[in-house]
Amino acid sequence: MNVQIRTVHFDADAKLLDHVNAKIEKLRTFHDKIISAEVYLKLDNLSQQVRDKVAEIKIHVPKHSYFVKHQSKTFEQSFDLAFDSLVNQVKRQKEKHATASY
Repeated sequence: MNVQIRTVHFDADAKLLDHVNAKIEKLRTFHDKIISAEVYLKLDNLSQQVRDKVAEIKIHVPKHSYFVKHQSKTFEQSFDLAFDSLVNQVKRQKEKHATASY
């Protein structure tokens, strides 16, 4: 699986990148044919003092793509919420595909 992590308006530290990579590797347990994953970590509302942290995850599998986006006060929390949402999407799609093939 090809994993790309992009940061927008900041430089991520090694701890954050390790957290993201470890979680992305867990996606293989939910779908074994993931082609690639793209993670975008962004600072939002740059013009104001409050900076929201946005995490976007896009994964590509044969004949389908999944996309999730979450925003919170920390990158770890934003990424974890997006990751949980992505896992739910993948599980739902696999269940739908399994019931349709019978």
